[in-house]
Amino acid sequence: MLLHICCAPCSTAVIERLNDKFEITGYFYDPNIHPEEEYLRRLEETKRLYNEIGIPLIEAQYDAEIWFKLTENFKHELEGGKRCGICYDMRLEKAAWFAKENGFDIFTTVLSISPHKKAEAINNIGRRLAEKYDITFYEADFKKKDGFKRSLELSREYNLYRQDYCGCIYSKRHGH
Repeated sequence: MLLHICCAPCSTAVIERLNDKFEITGYFYDPNIHPEEEYLRRLEETKRLYNEIGIPLIEAQYDAEIWFKLTENFKHELEGGKRCGICYDMRLEKAAWFAKENGFDIFTTVLSISPHKKAEAINNIGRRLAEKYDITFYEADFKKKDGFKRSLELSREYNLYRQDYCGCIYSKRHGH
């Protein structure tokens, strides 16, 4: 399974749930994270976690310029609006394409563990991309069954850096 990751803390509880069902490879593709120092900090923390738990991690290119171009007309929207859909689509498209090109038979994302993210929107995009790339998307709402709470507990256990905003610089401005 190719597991798209937004950050180390969010991936902890998802890995705990999926690790006995799938052979997981992490995929870090998050051009929405700004500033670049924050992106690098989240990436390094993800590398540390994945090394510690023995799961392979693939770092995709940091396409921040493309992300800004795609979302510039929606920068004033609150989190959960059209900008988020564009962002989910961009990241999941890259994950689906990478999964298909590299022989994975299934992919998913940790995004739905966040209380700020709409699982239905994420799963709809995943299903559409699964059909487009002829690959399986594992649908989930990882925040259910105390998934987010568990990610907080595991983050403390692993002593992970936990950022003070979820997602992009625009969501930081709006207090998420």
